Amino acid sequence: MAVSQLYATSSTRSETFLHYNSSPSRFIQFGSRNRLFLIRTFNSSRLKTPSFCVRNVSSEPKQKLNHPVVSEQASSALNGYTPDAASIASSIKYHAEFTPLFSPEKFELPKAFFATAQSVRDSLIINWNATYDCYEKLNVKQAYYLSMEFLQGRALLNAIGNLGLTGAYAEALSKLGHNLENVLGQEPDAALGNGGLGRLASCFLDSLATLNYPAWGYGLRYKYGLFKQRTTKDGQEEVAEDWLEMGNPWEIVRNDVSYPIKFYGKVVSGSDGKSHWIGGEDIKAVAYDVPIPGYKTKTTINLRLWSTKVPSEDFDLYAFNAGDHTKATEALSNAEKICYVLYPGDESIEGKILRLKQQYTLCSASLQDIIVRFERRSGANVNWDEFPEKVAVQMNDTHPSLCIPEMMRILVDLKGLSWKEAWNITQRTVAYTNHTVLPEALEKWSLELMQKLLPRHVEIIEMIDEELIHTIVSEYGTVDPDLLDKKLKEMRILDNVDLPATFANLIVKPEESTVVVPSDELETTEEVESVNEEPEAEKEGTLEEEKEVEAVPEPPKLVRMANLCVVGGHAVNGVAEIHSEIVKDEVFNEFYKLWPEKFQNKTNGVTPRRWIRFCNPDLSRIITYWIGTEDWVINTEKLAELRKFADNEDLQTQFRAAKRCNKMKVVSLIKERTGYNVSPDAMFDIQVKRIHEYKRQLMNILGIVYRYKQMKEMSAAERKAKFVPRVCIFGGKAFATYVQAKRIVKFITDVGATVNHDPEIGDLLKVVFVPDYNVSVAELLIPASELSQHISTAGMEASGTSNMKFAMNGCILIGTLDGANVEIREEVGEDNFFLFGAEAHEIAGLRKERADGKFVPDPRFEEVKEYVRSGVFGPYNYDELMGSLEGNEGFGCADYFLVGADFPSYIECQEKVDEAYRDQKGWTRMSIMNTAGSYKFSSDRTIHEYARDIWGIEPVQLP
Repeated sequence: MAVSQLYATSSTRSETFLHYNSSPSRFIQFGSRNRLFLIRTFNSSRLKTPSFCVRNVSSEPKQKLNHPVVSEQASSALNGYTPDAASIASSIKYHAEFTPLFSPEKFELPKAFFATAQSVRDSLIINWNATYDCYEKLNVKQAYYLSMEFLQGRALLNAIGNLGLTGAYAEALSKLGHNLENVLGQEPDAALGNGGLGRLASCFLDSLATLNYPAWGYGLRYKYGLFKQRTTKDGQEEVAEDWLEMGNPWEIVRNDVSYPIKFYGKVVSGSDGKSHWIGGEDIKAVAYDVPIPGYKTKTTINLRLWSTKVPSEDFDLYAFNAGDHTKATEALSNAEKICYVLYPGDESIEGKILRLKQQYTLCSASLQDIIVRFERRSGANVNWDEFPEKVAVQMNDTHPSLCIPEMMRILVDLKGLSWKEAWNITQRTVAYTNHTVLPEALEKWSLELMQKLLPRHVEIIEMIDEELIHTIVSEYGTVDPDLLDKKLKEMRILDNVDLPATFANLIVKPEESTVVVPSDELETTEEVESVNEEPEAEKEGTLEEEKEVEAVPEPPKLVRMANLCVVGGHAVNGVAEIHSEIVKDEVFNEFYKLWPEKFQNKTNGVTPRRWIRFCNPDLSRIITYWIGTEDWVINTEKLAELRKFADNEDLQTQFRAAKRCNKMKVVSLIKERTGYNVSPDAMFDIQVKRIHEYKRQLMNILGIVYRYKQMKEMSAAERKAKFVPRVCIFGGKAFATYVQAKRIVKFITDVGATVNHDPEIGDLLKVVFVPDYNVSVAELLIPASELSQHISTAGMEASGTSNMKFAMNGCILIGTLDGANVEIREEVGEDNFFLFGAEAHEIAGLRKERADGKFVPDPRFEEVKEYVRSGVFGPYNYDELMGSLEGNEGFGCADYFLVGADFPSYIECQEKVDEAYRDQKGWTRMSIMNTAGSYKFSSDRTIHEYARDIWGIEPVQLP
């Protein structure tokens, strides 16, 4: 169904329009849930300029701005007026003329998008400011969600959908000569994230606003994002993302909201006995605010993004005029590059420094802002004991872990609190979400690097580490030195660092032997005798070389950020039931034994607004019709009512029709992005996620190679009888320096180039890699998917969220018992999920079996690898990629992610998929059961749990 059909449905709702005056606590209201709209009409011959209050969302006093908002004609009609397409069109025309970003001659698509977005933003600003005012006046406890990523996607459809104005905007743009779908297509995805971490953060903000919880998000405003992905004959190519080149109509820069950030320098003790961090490099973090509207509610919360710069006096005009332009702009360049790129490559020391600068900028600017807001709300008498009763800070993974020492620094050094007071406040305020069990993602920073960049924070971390040692010693005593040593090695924040002086004699290590072997005895040894056979001149040098080889390098001194998060926060949560158990039993087992009350599970969720209501309007209409209400968009438990209609032929027919309509959109997308023609009659089999070995895109493509090889060995009739036609679609980015992941991308595209041009195979099998996968592409692929692959090595995926989106959209999953797959399978029913592979508790044993040389690979697996090596997919040498699946031990080999172990189970499960797909009635029933069983995986449910169990915040219904 075309998007415009949804708009027509949306615009039929009866709406009442109420008058708005300049008071920021009043709204323009309409609709059953009091939605708002600010009408702008423009009459060039008679322009009035009434006063309009635009509140800075930060903390500044109100400012009255004279703004030509409403014409005299519209002003007289405001009371009781229903916003219609004509008034919206006037608002869009106003912005096209009076807040232009394009030349005035034409009203083409880019200009239409910006004018439309600015028109929508007017509506958001009123509720945005009123939401802020309400929180200020009530002084409610507020949650602050800190994340390095917010993967929002396009904002226009989401905003007008949440405001209930989709149909009205579609009609208004039609009057102006444009189609809403085309205008929507002009918006670039905000390049503020990459994967599930950022998409989850954006879903959470949507749910927080929709459920009326007082909360803000904090992140960084990346100029170039991660990268824009292109695929060439050489594989993945990275180019800079250009999402800000034309400007961002949703953001408002707050030039009056900026905070100092310091790097380097030194720490000195002042005459007041306090530590002072002086010297070094100083920059400023400036706030850019983005409104986040709730669905059918007045609440509009804030996403505050930080950009970095230096004051103009740091521009060295003397050096510039002397011709040394690099020196003149060095300070500016150092500041600005902090927010250039998401996750800059950290292979170099410069890259590591830049990443640490990013993380500290996010933490310091956000905490300074939070504390300023707390002090202002407290009035003349600030009671710091109340801080945790008014503020909850959630660290989304370890990236914001510097919040802990930064909060301590501010409270102790700047606010004058004692260490004990500050530590109590910090621990009660901060909480940590763990998103991974991968050791490389549990960040460890070089102590030397951190001492150089953040000297005061290292002092604080050392003191926190010492506090932890005290706690461990108090808990376990010193009777068993081996036990105590084990606890300290596993739990300390500082790794490979000597115990503090107060604990120097705590663990007595055996002394090294002091026996000296006489030189004449040494010379009789077999090793030295063989050396003596060499010419005299080489003797000494050779012995010296042997000594050097035997020397064991000292392990690097590290700061374990995940341990810091656990120690410094009051709550630690995993993001799926199985993941939270792994967190307790393995990742942080020693901490769990010490503080079991800290550990919780909060299974992830996704917003049903974007991920069904707006991206899949056909399915949304079907659900609403059969359930009898649209309340499922907020109360997803109503989706379960679809179960009783799962065998209804009319519902099944509608489900298949909606799926085919969505598949047709993807057929066009694939043709546009890759040039390949695919059949909408084939099964759409999709795996879209970050390219990583543990997510096992390699197993998927090797399974496809096995399928292709089988096809090539059959007659046309045999192929048709055995195989269901499939379009196998991949999407996702490989990190720029992750060589093996980039090899996988190259391999997928090479297989596609061979298979897709094979006339013998035709439409029976197609392999497509969609470049530059992002939220907007996901909004097309997910509704069209019939089979979705979530095939990570069991125990390695924390949760996953795309699996939830696919299930919501009536897609059947093939996967392992990993992450949220476990709970999805429980909810949708075992018969409606294709399960294969080893379970989490078996993984360690399988790896040991491999290390012991006892693994016997399946002949089909060996056959596939040899087929790849035969060169059938082109001249590229895939020995390195195939070699990673061979051997028994060593870095880069031994099949650590167990592709070979799970391969037989995987291809056998795929045969079951083919068999099930031939029965379209049964397949459609499975599809319906997936949508019906997805109700648990709404981010609304997740946010209710965070609010109740971790943050201690309550909904605030705006007046």
